[in-house]
Amino acid sequence: MAKNAKELAQKILKNSLIGTMATIEQNKPHSRYMTFFNDDFILYSATSKKTHKVEEIQKNPNTHILLGYEGKGLGDAFLEIEGTVEEHDDESMKKKVWNNALKGWFEGPEDPDLIILKITPTQIRVMNTKGEEPQIVEL
Repeated sequence: MAKNAKELAQKILKNSLIGTMATIEQNKPHSRYMTFFNDDFILYSATSKKTHKVEEIQKNPNTHILLGYEGKGLGDAFLEIEGTVEEHDDESMKKKVWNNALKGWFEGPEDPDLIILKITPTQIRVMNTKGEEPQIVEL
């Protein structure tokens, strides 16, 4: 069991791959489900260069991510992550993130449409911990 906000956040990141990612389009939020991988508190997500989110990130690199809610009830802890997004299309980053679950969308890590989004958090909050106030994770 996690003892503090940082440990709980790490547990949620380890166990939760699917979340929502919001970007800004015409000064309005635009959200979609994404699959996330993490290296400590840095998040990575694979996407196509041809998506609207890539265009939106190029205009405004700020994002808001919800990750971890399991749908079991009002006490499910989850993360609110504010961060900035960078695009990476170098082979080493693609190979780092590549896994077989991506085969439904891409031929492999060498697919020319594959791009990796690297999300660097500016703030992480642990939310909905059974009536407690949100907890800020010290990064």
